[in-house]
Amino acid sequence: MKKMLVLTIVLISGCQPSEQSPTETPITSEVFTIAFGSCNKEYLPQVMWQDIIHQDPDLWIWLGDNIYGDSEVIDSLKAKYQKVKSEPGYQQLKSVADIIGTWDDHDYGKNDGGYEFTAKEGSQQAFLDFFDVPQDDPRRTREGVYSKYDYTLGYLKIKVLLLDSRYHRDTVDRIDGVYQTNETGTVLGEAQWSWLEKELTQSEADVHIIGNGIQYLAQEHRFEKWANFPNERKKLLDLIAKSKAKGVVLISGDRHIAEVSEVHVEGMEYPVRDITASGLTHSYEQAGDEPNRHRISPLIGMKNFGLITISASEAQVLLDVKLKGLNDTTFYSSQWKY
Repeated sequence: MKKMLVLTIVLISGCQPSEQSPTETPITSEVFTIAFGSCNKEYLPQVMWQDIIHQDPDLWIWLGDNIYGDSEVIDSLKAKYQKVKSEPGYQQLKSVADIIGTWDDHDYGKNDGGYEFTAKEGSQQAFLDFFDVPQDDPRRTREGVYSKYDYTLGYLKIKVLLLDSRYHRDTVDRIDGVYQTNETGTVLGEAQWSWLEKELTQSEADVHIIGNGIQYLAQEHRFEKWANFPNERKKLLDLIAKSKAKGVVLISGDRHIAEVSEVHVEGMEYPVRDITASGLTHSYEQAGDEPNRHRISPLIGMKNFGLITISASEAQVLLDVKLKGLNDTTFYSSQWKY
C-alpha cells in the first residue's frame, strides 16, 4: 500500500507533478522511499516490477534506457514507450508511486548519441508523452529533459534533480572499443550547467538526489562515463562542494551492473557517492572484477534496482541505501548519515 502523499496542487491520478508548480509535495508518512533503475528492454520479460512494488516506494525514478528505441523514427519510439506503459506490472507501479525520470542513449534514440542526433526534438516529445507531462510544462519547449522536484518530509526538504547528459553532450572518440577523453567538450551544455548551479546554490533542501544516465565517479572502465570528460567531472564535483548543498547523493544507470562509488572532495564534510542501478531486464553477469578504485560495494552483475529510504533522527538525516534484486534479494545495504 502506497504511503499517502498530500499534494499541494491538484493532479490527475497517475500523473507526475508539473515542474511549473512553485510548491513542494508534503509527505505524511515518517519515511520517503525512492526506488530507481535503468536499462529496460521493452521486448524482454518485465520481471522486476513486483519486487519494486513490494518495497512500497513513494517515487520511482527512471535513469535511462527506459526503452531500447535506437531510431530516428519517432513513431517507433512512441510504440516502444506504449509497450512499457501498457505492461501490467508497470501500470500497477504507476498506481502506487509517483514516476519521474531522465533518459540515456537508447531511449534518446541513438546508441552513445549526443548533441549530433538529428531527431532529438521529436524524441524529447515522445519521452515527455511517456511521462504524461502537460503540454504547458517548461520541458516541452526546453532543449533537453532535465528537471527538478521538491518534496517535504515533516521538516525535511528533499530535492531531486534529473540531468540530461545526451541532448548537449559533445562527441567522444572510440578506438578499439575504448572511449577516449574529451578535455574540452561539455556533458550538460551551458544552459543546463547554469540551471544546476542555481538549483544547488540556492537550495534549502536537506537531501539532494542528482540522477542521470551515465556513471559520475568510476574512471577505469572503457565504457561511457563522466570521466571521459574529465574537466566536466571535476566541474560537477567542484560545484557540489562550492554550493554547500546538504546531503548530495548521485544516482546513475547505463552499465547493466550495480555498484556504489565514493570520492572525497576537498572542502566537503561528507563524501560524494554514486549509486549505479542498472539492469531491469538484462544485466552484465560476466562483469567479473572490473576495476573501480572508488567502489565501496560489491560489483553486482545480476538484474537490480536501487532503493533509498529517507528519514530523520534528532538532528541527523538518515538514508537507508540498498541495491535489490529479484525475489527480495539484497545485494548491498548501508545507512548514511548527513
